[in-house]
Amino acid sequence: MSRTEVKLAGAGGQGLITAGVLLAEAALLEGKRVVQAQSYGPEARLGSSSSDVIISDEEMIFYPKVQHPDIIILMNQESYDKFAKLVKPGGILIVDKSFVSEAEPVNGAQLYHIPLTLKAKEAVGLPMVANVLALGFLSGLTGIVKLESLAQAVKDFLARKAKYIPFNLKALEVGSQWARELSSS
Repeated sequence: MSRTEVKLAGAGGQGLITAGVLLAEAALLEGKRVVQAQSYGPEARLGSSSSDVIISDEEMIFYPKVQHPDIIILMNQESYDKFAKLVKPGGILIVDKSFVSEAEPVNGAQLYHIPLTLKAKEAVGLPMVANVLALGFLSGLTGIVKLESLAQAVKDFLARKAKYIPFNLKALEVGSQWARELSSS
């Protein structure tokens, strides 16, 4: 991997900014070069929000904006409609079926139209960890960062809210296991 562009988008409150920060932190823990940026809609909750992460093995990242994402995680219909078409040909689209009822492959991308939020609710007991479950899925599917690095990023990020760490660690593991099961079948 020389440069991988990742876009994460959804409604405000779904934790996509946090997911971008966690992904970037995990990559930094592995010694990779990283740029992370975020944008919010005009509303704090339910407006659109997105996070862009560029991960590189190269010394410099010369242009810090995601232009043609290799990987896109989309958690609601508005984000799917706005960003799915940006995926690089042959890239990966991970779309939350819980909030996006219809999704089609775009640009020859691999489409994983899966119920992330429902899976988080069923497997972990908290739908709000769907963002972290999506990161576990991404790690299990692509190996872009190691699951252990994501787990450390979660522990560091939630150090002051330690009671939420076990739920998030379980979400990572569930997502990673789910990706391995889907990719082996």
